[in-house]
Order: sequence, then C-alpha cells, then structure tokens
Amino acid sequence: MTSFLQYIVSSVIGLLVMVLVINAVMSWLIAFDVINLRNRLVYSVSRTLDAISNPVLAPVRRIMPSMGGLDISPVITIIILQAAGQYLVPWLFSPLRAIIG
Repeated sequence: MTSFLQYIVSSVIGLLVMVLVINAVMSWLIAFDVINLRNRLVYSVSRTLDAISNPVLAPVRRIMPSMGGLDISPVITIIILQAAGQYLVPWLFSPLRAIIG
C-alpha cells in the first residue's frame, strides 16, 4: 500500500515537471510569434497550463529577485521538484513502510 502511495506522489511530481517544461516552451513559442493566442486551442491550452503552473511557481517567484525580464523560476522549481521526488518522498514514506509493511 505504501509503495502505491509513493508511486502516486512521485507520478504527480513528474507530471508537474512536464507541465512546467511544456508551459515554458509554449511561452517561448508565443513570445517569438510561432504560435498565436488568437487560436482557440492554443489559448485554452495556454490558460490551462498557466492555471496549473502558476500556483507552483508563485512561491519561487516571490523569493527570487527580478532578473530584468528573465524568468528562471521554472528551472528552480523543476530542480526542487526533482529533488523532492528523488530524496524527500522515499524518506517520508520509509517510516510508513516500516509500520504498515
């Protein structure tokens, strides 16, 4: 049971990382006018990715100083999420695994 929960938490972290990468690439494509927000599909995908990624990025953006238009908060957030998935999640689930088995 604990390995199932650990797998779910690790999968959610992996999905968040993918959303952050896709959101960053999509913002670059919009900035360089490769894709256009006037397209309904592009607009809805962009709004959905922003709605998912902004709550995750907001704490990092509050801490980081302004770098003059360069936003590296997705990179910092991805590093934090990867470290949490690789080190923190197994550490948190090890006592639960010892109790439940």
